Amino acid sequence: MKISSHGYKLIFLVIFALFFTAFISACAEKDKQKQAVQYHCPMHPTYIADKPGTCPICGMDLVAIEKSASDSADKKVEPLPLKEQAANNSEKPASNGKRKILFYRNPMNPPITSPVPAKDEMGMKYIPVYDDEVKQPEKKELKEHATVSLDEKGVRLAGIQTADAVKQKLDGDIRAVGLVKADEARMRHVHTKISGWIEKLYVNTTGQLVKAGQPLLTIYSPELLASQEEFLRARENAASFATSSIPEVRKGGEDLLKAGKKRLELFDVPESFINEIEKTGTPRRTVTLLAPVSGFVTTKMAYEGQQIEPGMELFTITDLSKVWIEADFYEFESRFIRVGQKGVISLAYNPGKEMTGRISYVYPYLDPQSRTLRARFEFQNDDFSLKPEMYVNVSMKVAVPDSVVIPDSAVINTGLRQIVFVSSGGDFFEPREVKTGYRSNGMAQVLSGVSAGEKVVVRANFLLDSESRLRAAILRSTEESKKGSGGK
Repeated sequence: MKISSHGYKLIFLVIFALFFTAFISACAEKDKQKQAVQYHCPMHPTYIADKPGTCPICGMDLVAIEKSASDSADKKVEPLPLKEQAANNSEKPASNGKRKILFYRNPMNPPITSPVPAKDEMGMKYIPVYDDEVKQPEKKELKEHATVSLDEKGVRLAGIQTADAVKQKLDGDIRAVGLVKADEARMRHVHTKISGWIEKLYVNTTGQLVKAGQPLLTIYSPELLASQEEFLRARENAASFATSSIPEVRKGGEDLLKAGKKRLELFDVPESFINEIEKTGTPRRTVTLLAPVSGFVTTKMAYEGQQIEPGMELFTITDLSKVWIEADFYEFESRFIRVGQKGVISLAYNPGKEMTGRISYVYPYLDPQSRTLRARFEFQNDDFSLKPEMYVNVSMKVAVPDSVVIPDSAVINTGLRQIVFVSSGGDFFEPREVKTGYRSNGMAQVLSGVSAGEKVVVRANFLLDSESRLRAAILRSTEESKKGSGGK
């Protein structure tokens, strides 16, 4: 069968018509899908885009707008080009009349507003502010914050989590680093009260252990030699006056002898030395001075052959059988630091050894550099395991009575105040100023601002804080716009 040229043309036209119809249908379907799927910001629903991306206001990922079949059939949303969008898809009120535009605000600077649609210097369109966006519960707000309203989906996408404020005891530890110090009441300085020269030293090294009464040094002093001779002459005179029949003479001799002996004692001459020269009747060229107390030589300023003068420090002898441990605590912990508070001391070089003691003294001032309060513990140190200038770890248990407690992560420190967001029912998150007390183990004591049983935001609260500040700025702009309209 032969097909004429007219038949070929007809077949070609039919095939072309089929392909053209299919192409038109595909384009229409694609355009329909493009118009049907739109995206908006869960925190700023007025920002709408025709493809996925991020919100230019808060940076959150855009989510697809879920529409019912009736909404899709009745109305279409025409998004603005991305380069012109700021945070809104329309400059006019909604056609259904349920939402009313109050004014337009600058997307980058909310306090700047306009009663009519406008653009900023970057070409970004002003965002319309609707009446339902500035409607707030009738509660006292913070000046820089406003209540934030979010639907269930927005809460889920923002990752907001809440926890209950409970009333319970709050136990914790106060930890500090302590420093071993010598007991100041057990430190003794050895000075000379006369001038002379050191003939011999019996204690030659710092750190040497001495016992009370142990020889320290031998000194030659012309003054001491003269005092010995005076003492011996007074002794002879007292012996000769003892046979006198006149009581006053006998008493005068005895007084001279006592005065001579007292003079030697005041020069720290040992009593055994005085008894010896009294027995022999011969003065000695040098005198040996003895250690007044037992302890370790912590300072040595004396050397053989050295000339010494009255008041010169020769040795410092420290008794380390009892030592102090001084620990510095932060200023906010000072209310728990009191005399008698029990503490556990652990040593860095021997972690298995612990000692228990109590605070014996709390200093009445703070360190001006570290802003810490110092407390003192006293410990027996018979084995000398605690050495001065050694670091130790100090731990004390504290317990706060029943009070309202919330997770520490719920508190936002702004510098001027502490803020928490409380779920006030429905979709509202109310900012509140709180005062916190002791904090321990991730929990914070609340002194005021939150009651037991209320729910506080513990996650994504910084996101709520930024949105709350933004809405507060919108509210202030609304009030200023109303005042301006009333003035006109």
